[in-house]
Amino acid sequence: MTRAVLNILAAFILLLSRCCDANRKLLVFLIDGFRYDYMDDLQNLAGFREIVENGVKVDYITPDFPSLSYPNYYSLMTGRYCEVHQMTGNYMWDKDTMKEFLIGTNSDSRLPMWWDGSEPLWVTMQKLGKRVYMYYWPGCEVTILGVRPTFCEEYVYNPSEKNLTDSMESALNVLKSNKADMAGIYYEKIDVEGHHFGPRSPEIQRAIRSLDQAFQILNQKIKEKNMRDDINVVLFSDHGMTDLKWMEKVIELDKYIDMSHIIKMMDRGPVVSLWPKQDKFEEIYQNLSTVDNMNVYKKQEIPDRFHYKNGRFVSTLTLIAEPGWFITENKAKLPFWNNGTEEAGGWQHGWHGYDNEFMDMRGFFLAQGPDFKMNFRAGPIRTVDVYNVLCKTLGIEPLPNNGSIGVWMYVRIGQYMAEIQLFENLESEVLITHRAGFFS
Repeated sequence: MTRAVLNILAAFILLLSRCCDANRKLLVFLIDGFRYDYMDDLQNLAGFREIVENGVKVDYITPDFPSLSYPNYYSLMTGRYCEVHQMTGNYMWDKDTMKEFLIGTNSDSRLPMWWDGSEPLWVTMQKLGKRVYMYYWPGCEVTILGVRPTFCEEYVYNPSEKNLTDSMESALNVLKSNKADMAGIYYEKIDVEGHHFGPRSPEIQRAIRSLDQAFQILNQKIKEKNMRDDINVVLFSDHGMTDLKWMEKVIELDKYIDMSHIIKMMDRGPVVSLWPKQDKFEEIYQNLSTVDNMNVYKKQEIPDRFHYKNGRFVSTLTLIAEPGWFITENKAKLPFWNNGTEEAGGWQHGWHGYDNEFMDMRGFFLAQGPDFKMNFRAGPIRTVDVYNVLCKTLGIEPLPNNGSIGVWMYVRIGQYMAEIQLFENLESEVLITHRAGFFS
């Protein structure tokens, strides 16, 4: 190990006192669209406050690009970038088979081609003879690499607060009775309210307070069931949300190109995928390159930092809007746009999917339980880092991934014996991290 590497390590290392107990159970919450700053007012959020005081809070999670739901669902559970696990959008198209993935709603969205690019944590658990119960989690209903979880309450649009609290009760019961080793619960209302009313709206505040009440119930039930020493609870989101100004910030593609020259267009919003006809490709590219508030990239020119361009389902042209802007072929074709009036379009006042470094796209991460430090504030992490944290709490070996909590070693630096790691990811880059300091 070089002196330069040791100097970097010395700057970032945090101490850990012991390893995690593989016999403990894990309860995971995926809270869709919960922006990193939604819990800033902890004085009025008793449920969140108790978790923070009893556990770990990171500053924020940087989502994988694109900062959309399905790509980040899979990055969280595989530790891999989108171009590695292949789930590159909420809407995808395979030009070879002409099949579509439509945010998981169509029957073709369950085909192995979308899911078998990587092995999510719940599949690994099942392969190891562990039992996983999942509630409303998108993808739990799919057979992935020949495996499904022990139990899957299939996704329904916008599960209710009662769905959430019933799921918590069921999850705690199956974990306590040893019917499950891990349980995962998905909750969508924060994302739905953020889209409809915007991230700063009274509606989103009410939704956050309702979620907080559910976590107060969770905290109380963990105590009542005498599970505080037996269960780790990890909560995170897939992305954040930003304000959308409808009337003045819509980019209409048919003002710049002839849409009949497009073979296929997938999605609308911050990121749009286009497959132009081959003989019109350069013309389309040049015309779109002049559009303000939007970047257009040929597939191999997409910035490396997005870890996106090598995905199997990435289009020949990718359009990325500036934050707050929305791309569509023509706003009159939007299902929620009625004659372009503010009232008709007003139900969409928030959006996500933009450049993952844009601060409003940041998500949150909390963890509590016997394997985590108490009242500990950690620096920012990335979506791909979460997988390794989950594996460590479960005491299982993570599969190769792009996260930066991987292979552990001990190094004496100065007077301290500190646990640090070097992880060689799938691109053979050596990543060094301080993020493992969560653990007690």
